[in-house]
Amino acid sequence: MALETEQGITPAPDSSTRGIVSAATILAAGNIISRLLGLGREIVIYDLFGATGYVSVLKVASTLVLTLYDFLVGGMITAALVPTFSEYAADASKRQEFWRLVSTVLSVLAVLLAVAVIILEFFAEPLFTILGAGYDAELRAVGVQMIRWILPAVFFLGVAGVLSGILFSLKKFTLPAFTTAAFNLGIIVCALLLAPTFGIMSVVIGVVIGAASQVVLQLFGLRKSALRFVLDFKHPALKQIVRLYIPVLGGLSVMLIGVAVDRNLASYTGPQSLAWMQAATYVVQLPLGLVATAISFAILPTLARAIAPNEFRHTLVFGLKLVLLLMLPCVIALFLLAAPVIALLFEHGAFTAQDTLETSRALQLYLLGTVFAAIDQPLIFAFYARKNTLLPNLVAVVALGIYLVVALTLIRPLGYLGLVLANSAQLTGHALVMLFLTQTRLGGLNGEGLGATTLKLLGASAAMGAVMFLLPTVFAVPGIFGELLRVVIPALIGALVYIVVLKLLRVRELEQVWNVLQRRGRAL
Repeated sequence: MALETEQGITPAPDSSTRGIVSAATILAAGNIISRLLGLGREIVIYDLFGATGYVSVLKVASTLVLTLYDFLVGGMITAALVPTFSEYAADASKRQEFWRLVSTVLSVLAVLLAVAVIILEFFAEPLFTILGAGYDAELRAVGVQMIRWILPAVFFLGVAGVLSGILFSLKKFTLPAFTTAAFNLGIIVCALLLAPTFGIMSVVIGVVIGAASQVVLQLFGLRKSALRFVLDFKHPALKQIVRLYIPVLGGLSVMLIGVAVDRNLASYTGPQSLAWMQAATYVVQLPLGLVATAISFAILPTLARAIAPNEFRHTLVFGLKLVLLLMLPCVIALFLLAAPVIALLFEHGAFTAQDTLETSRALQLYLLGTVFAAIDQPLIFAFYARKNTLLPNLVAVVALGIYLVVALTLIRPLGYLGLVLANSAQLTGHALVMLFLTQTRLGGLNGEGLGATTLKLLGASAAMGAVMFLLPTVFAVPGIFGELLRVVIPALIGALVYIVVLKLLRVRELEQVWNVLQRRGRAL
């Protein structure tokens, strides 16, 4: 039954919202497992190797792999593959053509990725120099070796990304939801088993094995499909994919420059700076992955298939409301509990109390741009669903300019924290421009109660934050259990306050999420 509506506000169709919440729930469940394993991965790495220069150059190598993946395939999935695949998948008469198209795309990209990896192997040294010129000779040598070992992961990640695009277009979310879990599990197992023999290179081996496991997992889900090796360069949909992807490629080039500048500047702020920044980044990415990414992927197929402007706007606004509903309390809680969270997660083994202090400072500054980053994802996906890939990537150029101005201004007085603030400014600027463009180019977000809901969510978050801030934070219980209490008790009390205030303010999206979770619980 459709929920009661405010005067003048028409809700998204009940079946549509149920489908979005259901898909987002599946993706979030996969993300929870993935993030828990990712947390285990980071704990293992920092426990075995500490926040050292070796971990910093490992992060450089990992960043290179993920950036290349985004550059070659990752950006194509949301911008071109899912919208184009969904168009064919939605029409039963095009099902045979759908499988020919996806087979062609998969085959072509697999060949191109293999060639790219082979070529990049010859440029491992200049690649590391671009990202980490400030490290000493020993760390640079280790970093170059890491890049040579880790590059095959780009091939496997790329193939896995295309397979995810195929499954998303068919509205099959379960296996793609667990690919990152498989990736993280591969890293953990290899690090624990191979560290005595290969040292920190065991993590690099794990990255490659984890990436390969993503391909195996999703091929299992497509084992009865009509996938085959096809190199049909004349397929008409390929032109559309290329046309949609060219602006994304430009935007990713800008992002690549930004990442290179950020890593290069970080290498001049001390050998441990990047390790602290990456540990903080990982914590920030936990709620972003669980909430913003899950909801954005859940609404993308529906947005891509939406014909009526009202349906498109309903879906987008509902996605934004869900993002704000879940992200605002996460950001407030993490900001207030930054030091206890970092200590609980990382202050073991070789990770010291000083590392906790520096990482928690970075975490709090990253959080300043996190809510903006969260609402930015659905807005970008909305443009991609309307096959407009140019504007979001032009905005990326503006956002990079914001980053450079802030970073170059603050790096001298604040060191690595200046780079963190620059990142938050970049994310905030990008989101604000995207909101403006959504209003002017996509028909706007008016008439859906987004403003009123946002005010209610901000009020509930403020109440939650005030209660958490006033709570005592000292517990007599020593050890890991005491660390756990310092995080869990304030978080649970804060969550309870947030939910109570939302109920008092009659925030309907909370009821929708709760109803879907109840149905899924009964189904289990």
